[in-house]
Amino acid sequence: MVHKDHVRLILKAIKPGKQVWADLGSGEGAFTLALRDVVGQEVEIFSIDKNAGSLRKQKEAFDQQFPGTNIHYISSDFTKHLDLPPLDGILAANSLHFVEDRVGILKQLKQYLKSKGKLLIVEYNVDHGNLWVPHPFSFETFKTICHESGFKPPELLATEPSRFLKAIYSAVSIKEN
Repeated sequence: MVHKDHVRLILKAIKPGKQVWADLGSGEGAFTLALRDVVGQEVEIFSIDKNAGSLRKQKEAFDQQFPGTNIHYISSDFTKHLDLPPLDGILAANSLHFVEDRVGILKQLKQYLKSKGKLLIVEYNVDHGNLWVPHPFSFETFKTICHESGFKPPELLATEPSRFLKAIYSAVSIKEN
């Protein structure tokens, strides 16, 4: 996938404007860059990844493509407590499939969101993984996870064929109060 594919997967969930978002498990920033592209220059982003080297590469990409972006690079495990301000949205692109306790992680993430905050995910549309993608979940399973963790029913945004596990989908759910 290339940048335009990343943008297409998240575009329907986000309106431009002044917002605060976190990207969990952001890696080298493919979807973080797409997030910045969609939300615009007024966004404040908390980019979180365990790999400090990946965050350095991400910073280089931002310095080239979107200099001056209000972005905070946090080298941390997003499954642990994070010191974040109230968020308008959380992007979790290809990161939640590393977490076995799906309901538990969504309940934790819900605490970071403002009322009506968005949880935007990009995930493989299968329920059985492999060594590299240990705990993927289909959109049908995501519906159940959202219900069990206090999110509204998710909306399927887009799909993309994948050579690894058939297809990738994007979906958004809103925090219930």
